[in-house]
Parts: sequence; structure tokens; C-alpha cells
Amino acid sequence: MAAWAHVCLASAFGGLVALERRAFLQAMLARPLVASTLTGIFLGDAPSGVFVGLVLELFHLGSVSLGASIPDNETLAATGTAGFAASMAHGSGGGGTPAIWSLSILLFIGLGPLGRRLDDALGRYSARLARRALSSADKGELRRAMQQNLWGMWPHFLVSAGATALCAGLGYAAVPLLDRVPLGVLRGLAWAYPVMASVAAAIAARRVHARKGALYSGGAAALVAVVAAAYHWVKP
Repeated sequence: MAAWAHVCLASAFGGLVALERRAFLQAMLARPLVASTLTGIFLGDAPSGVFVGLVLELFHLGSVSLGASIPDNETLAATGTAGFAASMAHGSGGGGTPAIWSLSILLFIGLGPLGRRLDDALGRYSARLARRALSSADKGELRRAMQQNLWGMWPHFLVSAGATALCAGLGYAAVPLLDRVPLGVLRGLAWAYPVMASVAAAIAARRVHARKGALYSGGAAALVAVVAAAYHWVKP
């Protein structure tokens, strides 16, 4: 059964880091590793938050907003993915596993591109309110200008909070289905986690232009994939 108090806490946190990412503080709380870890803590399974956050942090490392370039919303991907993983782990009673983390990443990493589109749409709405706020300020209506600025922030909070709550709720709802997954599929998902982490490290090394980083990380990813496939093949 879903722990609704945990879901509410995670939802509120998801909304706050969405504001922290764009509007205030910007103390790196919205980075995937931090956001995922704290989401996992609020949902009662910190390890799931940490291990999901590790992969997403590497995957999104080096993505920044420059001029008109809007990157994927790594914060929404982090809170949503960690929300699903931590709630499923907490609801199952057995704690987080690599299979759960891999499944969560595969299902919800698409929240990053979706969040980018939402940012673009909400950004246009916020820009209109900002122009109205400047007009109100020019007229001496400072209170109204402040309210219009605040209204421009609320949609970001509500969208991110709602998405985090939805993913956490889906995690609890999916717990009964976990027992129906064949053991071979769970084993494959478990081995997929280190492969994902290695590939994410290769992507991160390429984005930050580390000297031969892509070569070493890509080689490590290939090695992990080969070892995982060989182990799965020979294990009865």
C-alpha cells in the first residue's frame, strides 16, 4: 500500500527543486545525484535514490543552458525516476535492487526530453507574465508586479510536483506486478545496471572532453557488457 505521507513529501520536494533549478538559490540541489538521493530518502529508500542518481548524473553531466539552447530537464528525470524506484523498493519490503533501478531508468529517462518541452511552453507563459510585471512596476503597482512574478513560478512547481507524485504512485502500484516478472528477465535487468552506468560514464567523459576519457569509459562499458552476457549465458 502506498505511503501517502512519503509521496506528499517527495512531491513537494520535486516542486521545490524545479524552482531551485530555474528561479532561486541554484545551489545544485536540482542536479540528478542530489535530487534523486533526497527523493529516495523522502520515499523511504535512500539507496535507490543514490544508485539511480549516479547513472542520471553521469548521463546529464555537461548539459547546460546556453543562450537559446535548452537542455533536457535532468531534474524532472531524476525525481520521477527515483520516485518510481524508491517507492517500488519501499513497497516491496525488500529494498532496492539493480533490477528495479534499471527498470526505473528505462521507463522514466524520457522525462528529460519531455521536461524540456514543458520548460519551453512554461517559459513562454512566464515571459508573458514578466512583461506584465514590468508594465505594472512602471506604473508604480509594485504589489501587483510581485504577484505576477510569483504566478510565473507556480506552474513549474505544480508540473514537477505532480510528475514526481505520479511516478511515486506508479511505483507503489507496480509492486504486485514485480512478482510476475520471470527470474531471467529480472537477472537481465540486474546486469543491465552496471552496463548503463558504464555507458553513462562514457557519455560524461565525451561531454566534458576528458583526454581519452571516451575511449577508456567506452572500453569499460564494453567489458562490463561482455562479462555480463557471458555470466548470464553460462549460469544455469
